[in-house]
Parts: sequence; structure tokens; C-alpha cells
Amino acid sequence: MDKNILKEILFEQKELLREKERGIEREELKTIKRYIRVPHVVVISGLRRSGKSTLLLQILDAFYDDNVYYCNFEDERLTDFTSKDFNMLYETFLEIFGENKVFFFDEIQNIKGWEVFVRRMYDSGNKIFITGSNASMLSKEIGTRLTGRYVPIELFPFNFREYLLFNKVKVEDKSLLLTKKRVTLKRHFNRYLEKGGVPEYLKYEERDTLSALYKDIIYRDIVARYEIREIKALRELSVYLLSNVGTMISYNRLKDMLGLGSSHTVKNFIEYLENTYLISTLPMFSYSVRKQIKNPRKIYAVDTGLLKIASIHFSANKGRFLENLVLVELKRRQKEVYYYKTENGLEVDFVVRVGTKVLEVIQVTQSLANTKTKEREINALLETLKELKKKEGMILTENDEDEFVVDKKVVKVVPIYKWLLS
Repeated sequence: MDKNILKEILFEQKELLREKERGIEREELKTIKRYIRVPHVVVISGLRRSGKSTLLLQILDAFYDDNVYYCNFEDERLTDFTSKDFNMLYETFLEIFGENKVFFFDEIQNIKGWEVFVRRMYDSGNKIFITGSNASMLSKEIGTRLTGRYVPIELFPFNFREYLLFNKVKVEDKSLLLTKKRVTLKRHFNRYLEKGGVPEYLKYEERDTLSALYKDIIYRDIVARYEIREIKALRELSVYLLSNVGTMISYNRLKDMLGLGSSHTVKNFIEYLENTYLISTLPMFSYSVRKQIKNPRKIYAVDTGLLKIASIHFSANKGRFLENLVLVELKRRQKEVYYYKTENGLEVDFVVRVGTKVLEVIQVTQSLANTKTKEREINALLETLKELKKKEGMILTENDEDEFVVDKKVVKVVPIYKWLLS
């Protein structure tokens, strides 16, 4: 790497950093505030274009007043940068900006071996913030060098409260009690459900934004990173998964459908897609680890807006969109989530647990207006509550709101837009 070119890049990136829009304040900023004074490396990971760089800017403004070293490794001029160039990078920082003790590294996972340099800077008493678009950096790459020395922050696209803030809609508890405000919230909720929370897409509402994001994930984050040869099969698999959110997956069936020689290849592809945060897989709840591993997983997307690129017809699949939205919110709230199957085969969408204790049992459906649907959803919930020895469960719907007791079990029916704001 040529040092003069590196100087030019760092100067330019710092100037561009100062000029960038700060956007709405992300809720994760409150969490990060707790870790400003501790030495741990702060690792912000999440979907491409979910706002990681903007969050870095907000950290800069809130706590450091521009006195940081910054490098964005997504810059195509850094294509030839390798782990051997990190020392030159540090020397260049010193030469052009003087001595600082805070480093901001954007998309650092692009450089193989980055964790060795970060560990050295950490050991020298520096504070380091890094972003990345691959979940594996939190385990495989960081695990050996930074165990116990980093704080993971997962950043998702906008939640509903942030979406409202982005659209300049103020929300107070009393707003939910006023008919006019409630109608406004419902209208925005339907838009949020369909559009999702990817900031750049919400800003311009150009469908190509989501298409470009999807292509970057497939070709840059997976094909290039893992040197994939079966590109067509990977692309077909990703479209199939996005078109079938909330359903169970079988590696063998997918292998046959895609014409691949091994179910192990399918498993790897799904792991890669999950590492990029494009999808999540949900295991079945069981106190037996063996049963959890043996049973199939369900598939979900990170953002309902991204489902549109798989040509899903929104109105016909609204129930699936709602279910997907709830799962993403549970993960955003850092919940340990599973689906559940009762002994007689009834299914509940989500069980939330901490350790060995089940905290919540949640069923999601678009509406309880249909008698058969209501009976099915309530029976599955009651059976689950009985088997898991819980006294209360929740059914999240588009609009219904109620609370009743059946067989000494409390069932709360809550509109999803209210639950999202709770």
C-alpha cells in the first residue's frame, strides 16, 4: 500500500465524515454510552446499510468531538490493503492528525487478520469502535484475540419507534388513547410493515436501493468472501427462503430442489446468509439439546422491506409479514427466541426464555375475526401454556385487543403496533 495514497484517503474520509448527515438518534446510542469509559472494544455489527456508519457519527458527536482516527475499509482504493499495512496506517494517523486514543474502523472485516492489530491497539490503552456486516466476526475472528475484551452491539434496521421519529411523528403513551392519533399510528404501522426499516430506502423510496443491497449481500459478502462457485443455486436458495418466511426448512429437500450434491452445501449457504444478517433461523424449543438439533428450523428475514425483492405479494402474505416483524423485534430486544410444538402437534410461533426459564409465549395472527382461526390460535396457545407451566400468554394481531381467561390461563390479545411501542 502506497503511503501517500493512504494519506490522501484518510484526509478525504475524515472530511466526508464531518459532512455526512447524522440522521435520527438510534436507540443503541444509549446502550453504547455505558461502555464509553470502559476499555472494551465496541463491536457494532448488522445488516449492510442498517445505519452502522451513522451510529459511529452519532458516537463521535456525542462523546468525542471529532478527536478520533477514522478509516472506512469499504473504500475501493483500499483493495490492496492487507494486515501488514496496519502499522503504516497507525503511523499515517499520527503524522496527519497527531496523537489520539480513539479509533473508528468501518467494515474492518474486509481485511483478513484485522483482529491482531485491534488487540495490539487495545493493549496499548486505546479505545476502539469497529463495525462489520458479518456475524462471524463476533465468534470466529474475534474469539481467539478479544475474548472478554469486547462488547457486541447488534444494529438492526429502524424499529417502529425510530421509523415514526424518522417520519416526524411524535409518540406519547396518551397518543394510543386518542382516536385520531391511533389512526395515524395504524397508517404508519402499515407503511412500516410493507417498507421495512432500512434507512436509505426509507429516505429515497427507490426499489433499486433494496435490490442493490440484496446483490451486495449475495455477491460481495458471500460469493466473494467464501469463494462460492454455485452462484445460481445460492441465488435461488436466497429467493426461496425470502419467499417462505415463517416456514420450516429441510436441508435435504432444499438440496434436491436446487440440484446440489450435498445437504451440507445447503447448510453452509444458509449459514452464510445468516452471517450477513439477511435471514435468521429459529430452532424449536425443547429442554433437550438433542431434540432442538434434530428438529427443523423456521426461516425469517431481517427486514420486511427486503421481502419485496423476492416478489412476495404484500396483501396476500400480510400474516407472514406480521410474524416476521415480531420475530425481528424480539431479536432486536436481545431475546432468546424459539418456536414451539405441543405434544399433539399444535404450534406456537414464539417462546422466549432466559436460561432454563420460559418468560413469554407469543402467538401471531393477522386477525381473530374468523372463528376457526381464533379457535386454532387459542387452543395452540393454551396447550403450550399448559405444557410449559405458564399462567399467561399473548396473541399479537393487526388490530384486535382483548383479555380473557380460559382454564385459569390469561390470554392477552394486543395489536402489534402497540406492542412495538411498549
